[in-house]
Parts: sequence; C-alpha cells; structure tokens
Amino acid sequence: MSSRIPFLGTGWSFPPEFRLDQKDAKMISDEEDIESSLNILLSTRLGERVMVPEYGCNLDELLFEGLTRTLITYVIELIKTAILYHEPRIDVIRIDISETDPLEGVLMIHLDYKIRATNSRKNMVFPFYKEEGTDLN
Repeated sequence: MSSRIPFLGTGWSFPPEFRLDQKDAKMISDEEDIESSLNILLSTRLGERVMVPEYGCNLDELLFEGLTRTLITYVIELIKTAILYHEPRIDVIRIDISETDPLEGVLMIHLDYKIRATNSRKNMVFPFYKEEGTDLN
C-alpha cells in the first residue's frame, strides 16, 4: 500500500520539469505539494496570474521599507490573509519574522501550520529578500 495521501492533492512541480523518458510533467503530492503551493503563493504578486488576479501576497511591494514593528505586523497579516483565501488545506498556527543580518537584507519568515486533513503540524522558512541583487558580473 502506498503512503500517498490522495486528498492532500497532486500537482506539477514548480518550476515545471519535463523528462525525456516520460511524456508528462514531474508531479508532486501531499505535504510536498502544500509546501510548494505556499512558496508559490508567497512569491506571487497580486494580478500576476491572469485568470486569478486576486491570487498572491504582494510582498514585493515592501522592498526597501524600513523594518519596524508596524511593517512586521503588516507582513504577518498579508501572509495570513493570502493563506486564508488561497490555501484551504492548512491552518496557520504562528508566523514569526526575523532579520538574520541587517546588512544582508533578508527577512526569514517562519511559518508554523497544521494540515487540516491529517492534523499534522509542519513548518517552513521562506526567505524574503528586501533588496535587489546588486552583485552582477
């Protein structure tokens, strides 16, 4: 018997991968599909998806903002709202945001969540880069 949990979902991996030996795209399932969905949701701008313009989180609009308690609270609410409307398979338990190094310009978003169907707790860390890449060769 397979350990696959079909009611958690199956979808294309992101970015999509196609293999020469098979005629279809690489598929992911279960908890891996949920984590991939969260990564896509947090990195998508509102309006970026043509057929679903309200999908996304708009974190990129906060680039170059000063890190204050108000901004952290706003980011947490943006993430909670996006998950509430677009990822019905999970319940958010807690979101913490930390700045690893002020000179690096990276916020680490720690997301603790519970998968509704299995009642199992998971977590993920989403790095959000506050500044554009400047080390171009």
